Amino acid sequence: MKKTPFATKEKLEEIAAKYPTPFHIYDEAGIRRNCEAVRAAFAWNAGYREYFAVKAEPNPFIMQIMKDYGFGMDCSSAAELVLSTASGFSGDEIMFSSNDTPTEEFALAAKYGAIINLDDFTQIDILEHTLGKIPETICCRYNPGGFYAVSNSIMDNPGDSKYGMTHEQILEAFKILKAKGAKRFGIHAFLVSNTVTNDYYPTLAGDLFKLAVEIKETCGVSLSFINLSGGVGIPYTPDQEPNDIAAIGAGVKRVYEKILVPAGLGDIALYTEMGRFMTGPYGALVTRAINAKHIYKEYIGVDACAANLMRPAMYGAYHHITVMGKEDAPADHKYDVVGSLCENNDKFAIDRFLPEIETGDLLFIHDTGAHGFSMGYNYNGRLWSAEILLHGDGTFDLIRRPETLRDYFATFDCFPVFDAIQKEL
Repeated sequence: MKKTPFATKEKLEEIAAKYPTPFHIYDEAGIRRNCEAVRAAFAWNAGYREYFAVKAEPNPFIMQIMKDYGFGMDCSSAAELVLSTASGFSGDEIMFSSNDTPTEEFALAAKYGAIINLDDFTQIDILEHTLGKIPETICCRYNPGGFYAVSNSIMDNPGDSKYGMTHEQILEAFKILKAKGAKRFGIHAFLVSNTVTNDYYPTLAGDLFKLAVEIKETCGVSLSFINLSGGVGIPYTPDQEPNDIAAIGAGVKRVYEKILVPAGLGDIALYTEMGRFMTGPYGALVTRAINAKHIYKEYIGVDACAANLMRPAMYGAYHHITVMGKEDAPADHKYDVVGSLCENNDKFAIDRFLPEIETGDLLFIHDTGAHGFSMGYNYNGRLWSAEILLHGDGTFDLIRRPETLRDYFATFDCFPVFDAIQKEL
């Protein structure tokens, strides 16, 4: 699959003239097309709702696009709860899925009426003590342990994951929650990350649907919803084929009709909790080449760094790079594309064959629309970049201004040195 930028060189230069690089840019039309495709894929389920994972791209402009399609927000912290509420989401439009959760965050989730998804069996007592009661609607996160296989291939190892309850714990949890007054129940599981296969959701759904039947039979609890969580991935490398969300939805439907309908559970609502799939391919980090270094390797230095996109440094993750204006030029130069951090892993690409790069060239780093900007940080005093939303008609808007030195030093306001710093800015 050829990786093609969603903006032209001319458009990016126009944007960069107003908002200097580096910046993250998002394709609104692409996000909207994907929202429509996801909604259509699960339209057969009357209660379906996508809960966008806020951690993937915590920007209210992006979140409100999701709201246009009736989606909700999945939150894992107080900040994400506040952001979701401020962006117009309320009540059961918010799913609170956290772990190692401070009690004050449970209290805030309850205040906003969010659906609380319990990660651990011990949180039942903690939640009751914090709120004075168990909410009428409650969800429990499941971890089957062992290895998780899809299409005869091991995809991940839930047994090493810190998330969720064991099989025995989740059955006991529903008995206790029912006795404590809960009336509407759900289950949730996130077992595999970034799968590029149409089989993951249907396989996971089958396992959770069987668990739902068991919960009904052993606990006397009929689930109201099942959250398939995330895990549906995107093709970061050009050799991968993207997931077909319509085929995925159809596969889940077949399993639903095979397992849940005969068990009298054909009214269970399905939820998903995708982040990467919803926005990942529709974002890019745009950066400019500012330096070339010729030592034991050929290096191209850019004005972005791992503080703007940490996935390559943290995971060795691949992000495709297009040199704007040279899309059809031969990729006959081998480079490490690097940032300016004082860390040798600050590299967007290692031994990558690209067209010849000259100082001033714009580089379009693909697939940063999820877990790109949101994983940024301030090491070496590097500042967070701007975020730009590119509309379908070619116009664009600043949806987050770039951080300034004044922002960076703002938390020193409790020290005498703060006044001296401010005079320098």
